[in-house]
Amino acid sequence: MLPILYEDDQLIAIHKPTDLLVHRTVLDKHERRFALQMLREQIGQRVYPAHRLDKGTSGVLLFGKSRDAGRELSWRFERQEVDKTYLAVVRGWPADAGEIDHALTRRVDDLEWLGETVSAEPQAAVTRYKTLATVELPVAVDRYPQSRYALVKLEPQTGRRHQLRRHLKHISHPIIGDATYGKGRHNRMFAERYGSERMLLACVEMRLVHPFTDEPLTLTAPLAPEFAAVVAALGWRDAVAPRFWPA
Repeated sequence: MLPILYEDDQLIAIHKPTDLLVHRTVLDKHERRFALQMLREQIGQRVYPAHRLDKGTSGVLLFGKSRDAGRELSWRFERQEVDKTYLAVVRGWPADAGEIDHALTRRVDDLEWLGETVSAEPQAAVTRYKTLATVELPVAVDRYPQSRYALVKLEPQTGRRHQLRRHLKHISHPIIGDATYGKGRHNRMFAERYGSERMLLACVEMRLVHPFTDEPLTLTAPLAPEFAAVVAALGWRDAVAPRFWPA
């Protein structure tokens, strides 16, 4: 059963676990489980995804209960009218706060596989970040006797494919557990030392105006237990807002 964070007559939001695709895709033909299908079966009606989360990312995932609701939500994401907050564990110590303004080329998705022509021109992409906590471990992973890591809050101002993962790699602070843009040695160390086999990236909060009632809506998904366990092991529990900590 997928945990339901919010539900009314028009919208439903779930806490998507890691390693679950939002919907079927030709880019991962062997996967048989999808959040879209699981939620339809769980509540007994069709739902329409308003946005995407990468397979390895956990957290808030919002759907419309009708085609019109899904379309209206998607427009709000496209118009950048939805505020999103993510938490991530990254390699190294980023600046205390900053903004990554770095255009990203379009990544292949289902549209290209279906034959639709998509521009390859770089698209504007902006991510704001704040470093919440840091640690230096007495573990040699690369060429140094110690290894540094940080807990960061990320607020994407645009919605490009793999934006957060690519932006963190761009500033040389890749996300731990990211097999595509991260560092294998650091990923393996977290798996061996902390039992973490996932990408340490989660959408913990989403804020928007309800498209049908015009009321402010805040959707919160506390860190998944396995993510929270790593944060606690690194001594960062007090750096996480209480509403983002699992009950």
